[in-house]
Amino acid sequence: MTARSHANELTLRGVVLGCLITLAFTAANLYLGLKIGLTFATSIPAAVISMALLRGFRSSNIFENNIVQTIASAAGTLSSIGFVLPGLVMTGWWSGFDYWTSFWVCAIGGLLGVLFSVPLRRALVTGSDLPYPEGVAAAAVLEVGSETAEGAAESKAGLRVIVVGSIASAAYAALAATQIAASEVSRWFRIGAVGSGFDATLSFALIGAGHLVGLTVGVAIFAGLVLGFGIVTPFLTWLHGQPDMAEMIWRHDVRFFGAGLIGISAIWTLGQLVMPIARGLSESLAASRQRKAGTTALAIEEQDIPLGLLGLGLAALLLPIAWVLWRFVAAGPLAPYALPLAAMGVVYVVIAGAIVAAVCGYMAGLIGASNSPVSGLGILGIVGAGLLLALFVQPHVPAGATPHLVAFAIFLTALIFSAATIANDNLQDLKTGQLVGATPWKQQVALMIGVIAGSLVIPFVLGLLNRAYGFAPLVGAPPANPLGAPQATLIATLAKGVLGAGLDWSVIGAGAAAGAVLIVIDAALKRRGGMHLPPLAVGLGVYLPMGATLPVVIGAVIGHLYERRTRTEAAQRTGVLLASGFIVGDGLFGVALAGLIVATGSGAPLALVGTSFATPGIVIGLALFAGLLAVLYRWTARVSARLG
Repeated sequence: MTARSHANELTLRGVVLGCLITLAFTAANLYLGLKIGLTFATSIPAAVISMALLRGFRSSNIFENNIVQTIASAAGTLSSIGFVLPGLVMTGWWSGFDYWTSFWVCAIGGLLGVLFSVPLRRALVTGSDLPYPEGVAAAAVLEVGSETAEGAAESKAGLRVIVVGSIASAAYAALAATQIAASEVSRWFRIGAVGSGFDATLSFALIGAGHLVGLTVGVAIFAGLVLGFGIVTPFLTWLHGQPDMAEMIWRHDVRFFGAGLIGISAIWTLGQLVMPIARGLSESLAASRQRKAGTTALAIEEQDIPLGLLGLGLAALLLPIAWVLWRFVAAGPLAPYALPLAAMGVVYVVIAGAIVAAVCGYMAGLIGASNSPVSGLGILGIVGAGLLLALFVQPHVPAGATPHLVAFAIFLTALIFSAATIANDNLQDLKTGQLVGATPWKQQVALMIGVIAGSLVIPFVLGLLNRAYGFAPLVGAPPANPLGAPQATLIATLAKGVLGAGLDWSVIGAGAAAGAVLIVIDAALKRRGGMHLPPLAVGLGVYLPMGATLPVVIGAVIGHLYERRTRTEAAQRTGVLLASGFIVGDGLFGVALAGLIVATGSGAPLALVGTSFATPGIVIGLALFAGLLAVLYRWTARVSARLG
């Protein structure tokens, strides 16, 4: 790699642009995560937008573009707090999201994630041979876009693809909001003594998510659909003699069967990583000590935030952690125990945060940030917090304090989860920086800025989505069109179960047994090579509504066919940008529609026709949706072909 000037690396314009991209992508990612339990990586689209917009400045360079994508990458990870925090609303402890409490959960946890992962850079990035697939891909995009005229053309074309994909996605979502075109095709039915259902959401965001997760995950989710809706639901409707109650049985039994499958799969996936993590850390830390023993000055590419400052930063965060925990405990029946519970919580958050930083950093390097089973860490976090409270606190507090204990376990997990997601992202970004020759400490500062920017918008978006759509509660009647928030539902349910507030462990156990069988099948398929069935993805296919997962499967197939047809790396990158645009457009429109719903008090403020138009709406929607997809992918293929 040729020497490059590091001037204009951490610039004001780069920070502002990165924060603006973070705000938009965070809102879109939150909506997507609460809808289907998946988020998308924002580094590559952010890098493309940055290169296209900053190219007009002569002083702009690859390092400045790298800072922009580093800041914006926080949107793809910190928005995963939607996998935990809505659990407080589902359990009924919160009626909404207090802005500053939610902000501090995101900001404190995110900053902890940065601080804990910085010392791991030399161990897991420069001193290891982990592949870091997303970090390498982002570096390749930055190199291509910054070094050549062809790269400049690809950056401009990529920005155009993102914009067109976003506009098309938002336009269809807007048409669906008028109810002229359907947004969903759904039906529960019975065949003889058994019942089941079919559901497909006409959402460009879900198609884009499927393109991004790839064919292997798509096929695994489809296997989960077959298991959940083709086997377990019909069997249970027959067993209970209620073929007309398929939807109720799916919600109350089959979903928890899927929860057991997800839980055992997550634990297995994390367990497989224990030895590689320990071995990798041991070997890499030994290499780091050898480098420290040398007498040469550190190159720019090796300059992290000094350990002394990291220690001061951690010490400075201890007081806010204690304060936010004390404030949460003081507002309820556990108030007399606020100080000891806050102290215990600080210890748990710091120790668990340090552990998840190492685990997430290694997982990001091994299989990529988007594919890391971070939800598994959320499951382990809530079980760990719940067990600690059940063993050492619950016997000493009034029985009426159990709901507060459940809420406190979720709150602790939210802090740890924020740290986990940012640590998952930080090392991926630092790998990108290593490959392009960036300054590590500037990237680490940039990610802290991204954490703050994301934390400022997340509480507002969560509150808006809650007021407009709501989340399905664990008890009581759900809102008319709730967001599924699948991971938050699972984590809240586990918290209630561990603390003895009721949980059907037999159904969860059956799901865990099925998960164990799938783990064996997946291992056998891996030994044979080629396609396999990740058990976590199968579990999502069982646990999530078919309307949220079937389009993801279709998107995975479409993305695979597109890549087989185009075959070039430039075309693959452009396809990723089109899929990202689908998610951004649909997500941002969903947030905007939520604002309109809240402002007008109407559940369908843009509706132009009534329910009598449902059948024509389905015909129009299916034809228009399929036609737009075909046109957009063909156009993207032509754009890619012109790039060579």
